[in-house]
Amino acid sequence: MKFLISMHINPAVLDALTDEEKAAIGGGHGEFIEELKKSGELINTQALVDPSQAVVVSVRNGQPVVTDGPFLESKEYLGGFYLVDCENKERAIELAARIPDAAIDGLGIEVRQVMFADGQLEA
Repeated sequence: MKFLISMHINPAVLDALTDEEKAAIGGGHGEFIEELKKSGELINTQALVDPSQAVVVSVRNGQPVVTDGPFLESKEYLGGFYLVDCENKERAIELAARIPDAAIDGLGIEVRQVMFADGQLEA
């Protein structure tokens, strides 16, 4: 079963962390990635730039309209994700709980099963 484990970031929370705490998060992600590679559960992981660098694309009267991002006014934004292939939802939750961000008040980790990928419905 495939799951998207997404990390929701609050810049104010991150800014309040010490340099040591920020380094621990980075190191924790490195260790987590290596463990997922060894177990064969990692499909992909990506970190995203700050939403201030995003654009929103819509089509009006057949023409693309590009607006500077972010799309939503929010304190939190999607900061990155892990796409994993694991046995079940319980295992995906177990993995999500090991992400360093999960231990920090004000940051969130979301687990969602993949429903459709590569033109096929997931089982």
